[in-house]
Amino acid sequence: MTRKLGFIGGGNMAEALMRGLLERRVFTAADLVASDVDARRRQKLRRSLKIETTESNLAVLRDSRAVLLAVKPQNIDAVLRELADAGQANAGDMRQASGKAKARPVNRADRLFISIAAGITLGRIAAILGAHARVIRVMPNAPAMVGQGMAAIVRSPSAAKADERFALRIFQAVGDAVALGDEALLDAVTALSGSGPAYVYLFVKALADAAIAEGLPPGLAQRMALKTIRGAEENMRLSTTDAAELIRVVASPGGTTEAALRKFAEARFSDIVANALHAAAERSRELGRS
Repeated sequence: MTRKLGFIGGGNMAEALMRGLLERRVFTAADLVASDVDARRRQKLRRSLKIETTESNLAVLRDSRAVLLAVKPQNIDAVLRELADAGQANAGDMRQASGKAKARPVNRADRLFISIAAGITLGRIAAILGAHARVIRVMPNAPAMVGQGMAAIVRSPSAAKADERFALRIFQAVGDAVALGDEALLDAVTALSGSGPAYVYLFVKALADAAIAEGLPPGLAQRMALKTIRGAEENMRLSTTDAAELIRVVASPGGTTEAALRKFAEARFSDIVANALHAAAERSRELGRS
């Protein structure tokens, strides 16, 4: 049967996407298929999600209308070459006809390819799959694994608006997703939302560690830091007031918050954040060129 979506790579992000699609009833288990080199991952996906799994990437390509490439950036070229050569694949990997193995070439133009490999450009994918390949490049982030992801997508010139809408449906099943018109913006997206969860974890750890140093028990310090972050995020998201005004509301003149903010300013906190994001964006550009 033809699946609506196939996954090449069945790691944590792929599993989160499949789970979100099933829980939101965007697709059924019968609509999905996944390949992975690890037999244990395939078994886990079969048991927990009730989907079909295979060790063959070509089987996923053959049987799916859209293929989501969820492999590591360092492995994607080899996978793309395997897919590009699908028409010349070993006859033993193709369907049987009249009791004899018969190669059935796969028309890649009939498939939509969606890549979540960080830093791998549309041009690099098209150079292997062909200029007419329909490709969507996506930068998701780790909170997708708890249904709170933020993804940005860009389509290739050969991909249609319908392809873009299809990709948005996938990533909106695990959070929010937006379509961008300029692929170059994905480097900034990578630096902000792609790497951003690590910055938040670092800040929460720093808050908790500092509170522990002031005498709070570790468990309580962690709990209070997390709740503070969550409450501030909710307030900021729902408020019509800008960030500067929200800060002023909390920071009473001569108070504790003002004393803390003065230390942030002395340490040039905003410059530290800006330099960190710039470094991440530059690294994303380097990965795209390598």
